[in-house]
Parts: sequence; structure tokens; C-alpha cells
Amino acid sequence: MPVPQFLNDLLALLLRLAPVAATLTLVAAGLSLRSEGGMNFHIQGKTGKWIVWTVILLTVPQILQWIGAQGINIPGNPGSISAGWMNTIYSAFQQFVNFIVTSFIPVAAAFMVLKATLDTASGESPLPSIVAAIFLLTVPATKSLLQGWNSGSQTATTDMLVSLWNYIAGTIMPSAAGLAIIGAVINFVQRKPVMRYVFAAIGFLTLTGCYQLIKQMAA
Repeated sequence: MPVPQFLNDLLALLLRLAPVAATLTLVAAGLSLRSEGGMNFHIQGKTGKWIVWTVILLTVPQILQWIGAQGINIPGNPGSISAGWMNTIYSAFQQFVNFIVTSFIPVAAAFMVLKATLDTASGESPLPSIVAAIFLLTVPATKSLLQGWNSGSQTATTDMLVSLWNYIAGTIMPSAAGLAIIGAVINFVQRKPVMRYVFAAIGFLTLTGCYQLIKQMAA
């Protein structure tokens, strides 16, 4: 029995909306990052959940492939949308997301910078707000980076998460270690405690090794 055209159009609409909606989940992740402290995240917190949802939305076609491989009948590529009103929904949603990227994100990042200056004036660290502002301003680039890690296989979701882990461990953590060393030097000049920055730098640089050690201990 052929699939009704309405269901094909609906599936095509959802497949088109998924990567666009991933931009919104990344924005939500950036806002949640600031509420969780900016420099850290909570286990089972909102930031991690929004990142996972972003990965899921970017790999919806591959998830459907995996479901189909388990013996569940999944319609193939539905192609284009024939219903004009569904195309209107897609265009309106895409324009809304473009408005968020071009107008809301810069304003939200500006308020984060303002919060950083107020934090500094009150004697608190400005880094949490600065990190959140940087994250928000790089949402389009982050989305493109994640899309580039899509392997196209049935396990694309987990493959993307693995690539994200490797990027954090191999690129972000060495840079964070450099910032920790700078913080240690500044504290040393000001005669403040420096060892927490030193140990943090060592932990950042040996993150992958620590993980492999824990894996060997758990085996």
C-alpha cells in the first residue's frame, strides 16, 4: 500500500525543520551554560541536554535509517514538499530562526558582556558571562562544525558525540590549560593561591589519559 502524499509531505517537512531547529537548541544551550555557571556544567543539567538534542536533530535521517534496519518499516526519502501550506510553515520557521541568529543572538551576547562588566565591578569573576557570550556568538559556526562530523551512517548520532568529545579533549582543553597557566601566573604575582590553577592545567592536558586510565581500571 503506497504511503499517502500527506504523510510524505509531513515527513519531508519534519526532516527539513530538524536541522533548522538545531540552531534553537544550541542557543538554549548557550543560555543554560550561563545559568549553570559558565565555566562548568551540571551533570544532567540543561546545557548537556540541549547539546544532545542538537546532535539528535542533526542526525534524524540517520536515526530513521537505523530504525529501518531493525525491521521497522520506515518510508524512504520523501523528496520535496508538494503541499503549499507546508512549504509556508517551513519558510516561516526558517525566517524566524534567521531572525534569532541575526538579531537575538548578538543582543543576548551583548547583555552577557554587560553582565561580565557588572560581575567585575562587584568583585566576581567575569569569565562565566564571557564564555556564554562567546558560545552564543559562535552558534552558527558550532552548528556547521557538528554537521561536518555527520558520518552519514546509521550510528551517526554516537559518531558525532564521539567527534565532539575528541574536539573538546584535543582542542578546547589545551587552550583551557593555557588560560589556567595564565591565571596561575597572575595569582602568583598577586601573592594569591596558584596550585588549583596548576592542577587544573595538568588535568586539562591529561584529560584523555585520565579517561583511558579509568577505562582500564573499570575493565
